[in-house]
Amino acid sequence: MNPVSDASDRLEQLLSEVRLLAAEYFQITGKPLGVTGEVAEYLAAKIMSLELSAARTAGYDALRETNGKVERIQIKGRAFGQAANPGQRLGRIKLDAECDVVMVVLMDNATFNAREIWEAPYATVVEALSRPGSKARERGQLGSGCIDFQCAT
Repeated sequence: MNPVSDASDRLEQLLSEVRLLAAEYFQITGKPLGVTGEVAEYLAAKIMSLELSAARTAGYDALRETNGKVERIQIKGRAFGQAANPGQRLGRIKLDAECDVVMVVLMDNATFNAREIWEAPYATVVEALSRPGSKARERGQLGSGCIDFQCAT
């Protein structure tokens, strides 16, 4: 018995169940269940081979080693369907964080499967949030077209 493997298998099983429940909850109520961020972090880690950070790590959610350098990644998730509101915003992006990359996981709200994963350098995101003229940006929230994210998947 490998305790790490057993825990990983159990986590995979739990998140599969949570994804089904979140999708059904949304179908019934039209509201998110409130697990989008956790599911997005899990999917990003699994698909992009990231190492999730400990819960409540300030400024970032995962780590990735690229060319011998460790990158700190802040992960945001958004679940949407066919009738998505193009003005939907991402969750608040933490400013002044020890972070190198912001990754966005776009999920289908009917299944909570990842559709696409996008990323941008943290400095680019901070610059976009610093532009004047938007109350949402002042709160650390971006609309879908504010940054030229690059497709990561």
